[in-house]
Amino acid sequence: MEKNNFKTVNLGKGVVEVYDFGVVKLHAYKTNDLITDECFLLEKGGKMFMVEAPCFFDNIRELEAYIKGLSVEFVGSVIAYHGAGATFMKGAPVYSTRHADDYNHNGGGAALVKNFTAAFGDAFDSSIYATTDFIEGETLNLAGIDMRIVATQEAFDIEFPEINVVYTHMMGHDVHSIVAGSKHADAIIAQLTDYIDRGISLILTSHYTVENLEDARAKIQYLKVMKNIALKNVNPAAFKSAMKQEFTNYSGENYLDMTAGMFYK
Repeated sequence: MEKNNFKTVNLGKGVVEVYDFGVVKLHAYKTNDLITDECFLLEKGGKMFMVEAPCFFDNIRELEAYIKGLSVEFVGSVIAYHGAGATFMKGAPVYSTRHADDYNHNGGGAALVKNFTAAFGDAFDSSIYATTDFIEGETLNLAGIDMRIVATQEAFDIEFPEINVVYTHMMGHDVHSIVAGSKHADAIIAQLTDYIDRGISLILTSHYTVENLEDARAKIQYLKVMKNIALKNVNPAAFKSAMKQEFTNYSGENYLDMTAGMFYK
């Protein structure tokens, strides 16, 4: 599947890009919200589930209307890194791991929701999903679609073997990402190299449109340059300046700020 081989559905604020794999359809929802969220609907056999829901009220209502218009059975949300927005499809099952649930209620995810609530006010749905069905093993099946659950430090990534697609929190081949130091950069490089070695078709992330292995190679190069810049600069300000000079057209400067703080604790 090519990353540009989709049908576009304009919803008003957001845009859905629909990838047709035959038996399975992937609906990638670009929210156009203030934190560039991307959410994913997987459809098979008249049933559908969500991976990472929107967290702004206007996006929530918009996406609910889109799902209703498809005349499918919504069977639940899979919540990994994004715990806010719990009014979305309220009453539907919520799937998560115990580790991710703790991250979103007590850990770094909860802290982010607190910050976003302060920044965005009433437009932001700060309610946190309550997990109804904990994922205890390394697999999950919803709507007849098998998923492999890959535990991470914060929550979990997801692989969809039937369509050769993976979901991870952040990539973005031409945007800055949150990188918690050199070891974390190495871990991301190893992860993306594994995707390349296995010939993964598409890569889904929470803050960027659907990407491919060419994009993964670009991100690996970015991370290698980042590590080198971190070695050559002695403080966050110098690091940020060097990164912005090297990657002049990259967006996500707020994420670069966070990365600088983590590299120079």
